Amino acid sequence: MSDLGPVPWPPAPIRTDRLVLRAPEARDREAFIELLASPEVHAYLGGPRPREELEREMPEVPARWPGSFVVDLGGEMIGQVLIRRATAHRRPAAVGKVDLGYLFLPQAWGFGYAAEACTAALDWLERVLPGEPVVLATQTANAGSMRLAAKLGFTELERFWAWDAEQWLGMRPAVTLT
Repeated sequence: MSDLGPVPWPPAPIRTDRLVLRAPEARDREAFIELLASPEVHAYLGGPRPREELEREMPEVPARWPGSFVVDLGGEMIGQVLIRRATAHRRPAAVGKVDLGYLFLPQAWGFGYAAEACTAALDWLERVLPGEPVVLATQTANAGSMRLAAKLGFTELERFWAWDAEQWLGMRPAVTLT
């Protein structure tokens, strides 16, 4: 699920009022391990991965593929925004569409960073692949993610059962930038 076609990667860093979205670097390795090993982060994602396993398997420069943005606050990684093409998906309505995902360290929750970073990433996507609809899937029990999806303009396509929980699939129609 990473094919963004002809999009040049990595792009120049994307700056918002408080954040920088940039390609992953070696200095982000420990933050990636923390993110993937966090029980809080993965409460609605099937559970964390064991830290020891991540320490062994994590490359020196993690997640170096098109659509993987590090969310940087003051020079430190606080999260990741993922934009990738859903070439295979549990739901037919999502196949072939661009999929938005995000993970943030617990200490970054509640400050609006996810909304700010996702909005910047979606604006970037509209510039490089104009007219692309975007899908997002989350567990309905994840109230924060459901609020963020609505704030970003996603509307429900369907609900489905997967990973022992009810899931929500939403779509954000293509946005025309002015």
